[in-house]
Amino acid sequence: MRVEDIYVAEAAGEPMQRVESVRAVSGGLEGDRYCTGRGHYSPFDVCQVTFVQAEALEEIRDRTTLDVTDGQHRRNVVVRGGDVHDLLDHRFTVGSARLEGTRTRPPCRYLEQVTGQDGLLRALADGNGGICARVADSGSFSVGDEIRDVEDLNDFESLVANIRERVGR
Repeated sequence: MRVEDIYVAEAAGEPMQRVESVRAVSGGLEGDRYCTGRGHYSPFDVCQVTFVQAEALEEIRDRTTLDVTDGQHRRNVVVRGGDVHDLLDHRFTVGSARLEGTRTRPPCRYLEQVTGQDGLLRALADGNGGICARVADSGSFSVGDEIRDVEDLNDFESLVANIRERVGR
């Protein structure tokens, strides 16, 4: 999987801005509404970083008249070449940042409100809404960076081996 696009928005309802690179820090992406606590659902339902598949967005574009380009999907990172759901319960790296896939990110009614597109909720449902991730270790990443799976957080033996490697034992 590779990063195809990166988007941030300064505050709830603000247009998503495409950036070439971003710094992931404790709490999310620098300059993004959820990292600064200015997101619509802050602090109740926070996803630090959201990922969505380019292929899912293309499918929506091909079967509807909805505009899911230029950040209209309201997700931070668009990836190509794999299923973002494979990152759930996994620790992975992108650029120099390390993240953990935490849960699916189903769309909400607010999405239709802020974009003015009726039907966007339904189009992004059924697994097309992407996932949430937590920043485990700060770092930067850019458009074009590969996403590398580091460890399955449900695989206890792998988890122990990775911890031992980090502490040098």
